[in-house]
Amino acid sequence: VIVLDPGLSFGTGRHPTTAFCLRQLVAGRLPGEAQSCLDIGTGSGILAISAAKLGYAPVDAFDFDPQAVSVARANARRNGVVAKIRFRRQDLTKLPCRSARKYSLICANLVSNLLLSEMKQILARLRRDGVLVVSGILEGEFGAVQRAFAAAGLRLMASRTENEWRSGAFVRR
Repeated sequence: VIVLDPGLSFGTGRHPTTAFCLRQLVAGRLPGEAQSCLDIGTGSGILAISAAKLGYAPVDAFDFDPQAVSVARANARRNGVVAKIRFRRQDLTKLPCRSARKYSLICANLVSNLLLSEMKQILARLRRDGVLVVSGILEGEFGAVQRAFAAAGLRLMASRTENEWRSGAFVRR
């Protein structure tokens, strides 16, 4: 159970793209195994909070909007997991293309043009055998996203279309 007040932030769990990410967090969790999670564009914090409650550690989350970071932190506090998540304000477009920290699972619930333009920054944070969950993509734009991530060495392992939205989970080959 997650208690959530999204405020002006995105993410209540009811939108098809958020729901897909939540299902992938559950499906990807291997009990007893150390797994880390990065939530890019955290919004209300629902994905980071869910990851922490499922036992992912460490859990890091960031958003460009300082109001979203504040709301996400308050929601994490409400759910008793604020100490398990590192929230910060960060602009994805300003992240370096190299990263020492690698994650088992990355959720990026972002529009397709941002996923494509910042692909190097996102993939620099994904472990070799890691899973990248992407959503927030209009169905007609998903093919371009899938081709770009396939060219970068990822394989589509799950996908769902609901209404005009398509989401996917990729694993690094």
